[in-house]
This record gives sequence, C-alpha cells and structure tokens, in this order.
Amino acid sequence: MNQHHTSAPSLASTPNLAATLGNTILRDVTLRDGLQLTGKVLSTERKVETVRELLRLGVPAIELGSMARPDLVPTMANTLDVVRNLTPEELEKCWIWVATPGHVAKAAAAGARNFQYCLSASDSHNKANIGRTTDESLAALPQAVEYAQGVNGQIQLCIATSFTCPFEGYVPEERILAIANDPRAEGTTDIVLCDTLGQAVPAQVSGLIERVRAESPSRRIVYHGHDTWGLGVANTLAAIQAGAAMVDGALGGLGGCPFAPGASGNTSSEDILFATRPGWVTPETFADIVVLSEKLLAELGEPNRSKAAQGARSKAEAFDWVIPSDSPAAACTPLVSTPAPGTPGGK
Repeated sequence: MNQHHTSAPSLASTPNLAATLGNTILRDVTLRDGLQLTGKVLSTERKVETVRELLRLGVPAIELGSMARPDLVPTMANTLDVVRNLTPEELEKCWIWVATPGHVAKAAAAGARNFQYCLSASDSHNKANIGRTTDESLAALPQAVEYAQGVNGQIQLCIATSFTCPFEGYVPEERILAIANDPRAEGTTDIVLCDTLGQAVPAQVSGLIERVRAESPSRRIVYHGHDTWGLGVANTLAAIQAGAAMVDGALGGLGGCPFAPGASGNTSSEDILFATRPGWVTPETFADIVVLSEKLLAELGEPNRSKAAQGARSKAEAFDWVIPSDSPAAACTPLVSTPAPGTPGGK
C-alpha cells in the first residue's frame, strides 16, 4: 500500500513501547457487547462469517456472544448456534459471556471453552443486569468455575461498573479489590475491569489496574472500556501501560449496555489497533478491518464512530494508513447514518 512512500517505523520497534504494547491482546467484542443495543439481529451464518473473517485477519481473541435471556437481548438468541458452527480450533480464541453456572454448563455442552463470568461491583447494577445481588453472583461462582474446569476451559471474573455505577455513582477501589480477592473467585484465570459507562479517566484506570495486579499477581488483567466521554483510547493505553494483558474493543465503536443508563459505544477496535499497532497489523490488514467494519455497520444501520476508520478514508494518501483511492478497499462506501433504535442487552 502506498509503495512510493517510505513506511513509518513500527511502534513496537521502540523498546519502551514494545514492552507495554507488544504482548497485549485485543479482544473484539462486536458480536456480544457491540450488538446489544442494535435494532437488528444478525443471522447465525453472518456471525460465523464475521468470526472467521476476524480470525483470518489476525484478531487474536473474539467475544462471540452471551447467554443473556433472549427475550431481553434478542440479538444474542442464536449464540449457541454460533458456537456449534465453529470448530474447536476456532473456539479456542472465542469467549462467551455468562452470568450463572447454568450458563457455563449450556455453553460448554455446545462446545465453548472460554467463559466470561460477569457480575457488577454495585448491587444496583447487578440487580438490573443479572437480577440478583453481587454477593449472590459471587456465591454461585465456584460452581461456574467447576463446570469450566470440568471441560478444561478458562473462566474470567468480569467486574462491571468497576469505576462508576449509573445508580450509585462512584465505586470505591476497595470494593473492586474485595471482589477480586474474594475466596469464591479462586480458579478464575483473569480479572476483567470494566468502565461500563465510559466515565473513567486514564489515572483512574492505571491506578486500579496497578492495585489489582499487585494484589492478584497470578491472574491476567483485562480492560473493557467505553468511549462515552471520548477517553476510550486514552484509557485503553493507560490500561496497557499499567499491565493489562488483554483489552476489549468493538468494530466502529458499536455497542453499550442496555441496563446501564448513560452507557454508549465500546472503544473502537480500529482506534485501538491504530494506536497500538501490534505486529500482526499492517496498513493492508487495517484497511481490510475497516472495510469489514463498514460493511457490518451498514448492514446493521449503525454509524461508524471510529476516528481511525474515518482517518483511513481521508485524502491524505501520503500516509501509509490511509486507504489509497486506487485500492480495492476504496470501493466500499463508508456509512453515514443515524443510530438504529436500541433493544435491551448486558456489561
């Protein structure tokens, strides 16, 4: 791409950046958190196709759906069908959102092996999202861990509203540490810290991750951020520099939690990839991801909130990451529309 220009050096070639960015995994959550607020349901075939295209392009981890009640989250109703249509090798890189031991058992029977067990730091949001108190969710966690381990799977402890709650406001760090270190969470492989409302700032993100890492050194830290206040990428970079091993993003900044008033789209996968530039992403790969995102968003009738995707469509073709006008990718017309009406969903 743009072969007549000298390519800029990889960010990972800088030692300090390589230490903080090189080993961090992007998990694309388009098919779970991204679809929760959309008004259209994607078919099983379309979801499977999207999973396979993301994997082909090199995306290292994908959240493919959730076990949320289909009457509340219609866009997740075919999640188990998606699982059944993927190979064991593909499922090794895929995660599924669960909130009860029964969810784990059903997903495992379908073939899933990576589970994200979600609860909220605040009781108010946990009741709105899952229908029980946080302690009740914690009490059920050991059984969920047992089911996951029974199929040689992994299970993450996902803590929603790790920074603020739409009903209770600021959530103290001590509350997060207490949940992360609760003996009932033993056996979880990762701790997912969620800025559910996108209200955190980088200093909060790095501070909490550093504390949780210090007190729970045996588990990976995952950061799940939203871009409601425009700090999605900044917070994600702060999380990586504080030691997060995995970060979440969604194509085009799609998504949000229907049970958290004020929550908007996820941090864009394109923006995270452009900011971090892992070794598997080239300008050509990035262009393919932008096209994949544009086509999916057009199908859903959703706007593209990714600044990096918009930049890739600019006329500044002297920059390697801009899609050239003579590229096959240039034939895909970016979507310009208003958001589709939402329907209820989970994080």
